[in-house]
Amino acid sequence: MAEAARRLTALAEQVLGVPLPVRVRAWDRSESGPPGTPVLVVRRRRALRRLLWKPGELGLARAWVAGDIDVEGDLYEALELLAGTLWERGEETGGPARGLAALRDPRLRAAGAELLKLAGPWTPPAPPAEEVRRTRGPLHTLRRDKQAISHHYDVGNAFYEKVLGPSMVYSCAYWDADSTLEDAQRAKLDLVCRKLGLAPGRRLLDVGCGWGSMVLHAAGEYGVSAVGITLSEEQAAYARKRIAEAGLTDRVEIRVQDYREFADGPFDAISSIGMAEHVGSAQYAAYAADLYALLKPGGRLLNHQIARRPLRDEEAYRVDEFIDRYVFPDGELAPVGRTVAQLEEAGFEVRDVEALREHYALTLRSWVANLESHWAEAVRLTSPGRARVWRLYMAACALSFERNRIGVNQVLAVRTPPSGEPGLSLRTREWRG
Repeated sequence: MAEAARRLTALAEQVLGVPLPVRVRAWDRSESGPPGTPVLVVRRRRALRRLLWKPGELGLARAWVAGDIDVEGDLYEALELLAGTLWERGEETGGPARGLAALRDPRLRAAGAELLKLAGPWTPPAPPAEEVRRTRGPLHTLRRDKQAISHHYDVGNAFYEKVLGPSMVYSCAYWDADSTLEDAQRAKLDLVCRKLGLAPGRRLLDVGCGWGSMVLHAAGEYGVSAVGITLSEEQAAYARKRIAEAGLTDRVEIRVQDYREFADGPFDAISSIGMAEHVGSAQYAAYAADLYALLKPGGRLLNHQIARRPLRDEEAYRVDEFIDRYVFPDGELAPVGRTVAQLEEAGFEVRDVEALREHYALTLRSWVANLESHWAEAVRLTSPGRARVWRLYMAACALSFERNRIGVNQVLAVRTPPSGEPGLSLRTREWRG
């Protein structure tokens, strides 16, 4: 008799101590749980072995990427419901990993034994091929950072075209009520240019230049000369092609180079859009000091960076396992206050901080919609697992921005000269050059 779903639901509720908020369908086609909710589909018993070997988030992530589990229905609704049960409640009780591991509890020992029966042969499944393979040793060496960037960005430019759309901008857009994604991305690039006071004859450095959209906009619309640097070979090749097609090779250069090895200053302005999240807390002071040194006196930095909420005990901060293994290896988030402090410690005068949290939620939902509408092509261009990684991480991040679990901020900072004149208008938010 098909009853795996009923047993799974009972086990989950026994471990969690609350009713499971979604319906479950198991590999034997049985179903259990509240009707009218998204369905958590456990396609293979291997999913249970993944949880037994890696309890908690990593086991769930591996099962998702491998296609052992799936969601039917609204993915956002499913994530909202499960987040409240598994993670937010888990923060109060020690988390799902600790709950499953605490087998000294007779109740959990019994649940573990039942799970073993359901899981089948006791062998550890291999991690999905999409999981990062990292160089051993310290974080944020030049070699390890290049590998981390390659893992995320060198998955095929054609894949990113399907997700990001024609703008090829992989950062938060700047929306108004009537924006399309392309309108909003162009508005963001233009906002950055205006904050930086770009004008003909000025020189711009774009750190982490991606597929070249910022330098193309700045050179084409504001007449600057620009250098973009990236660690991704695929991004650099794509950006150079776009620059050649735009007839801007005399004013825009793309280099595959680490910011720590770049010394071709001084610049009038530096943009760093969605790059500082890769720097790491141990390297951030050096990052800020390096950018400060590359600016002329009076030069401006626009640092566009995702931020997390501060913790009472900052030593307790841990990087999300799914994001670390499958999306942004070695990436770290900091509270915006810490970012501002470190820029100031490097010598910058911070002139403006603009929060764009809701804008990133809208951007991510647009990217998810693009991916879902081009699903078959995205799978063909990468792999089923890679497409699943991107769908889950973008949908989950959209909800995190909407719920104020993370934010994103543009910080405008100036290398103010000894005279104290920052070169900005008295009404800074007008963003005049």
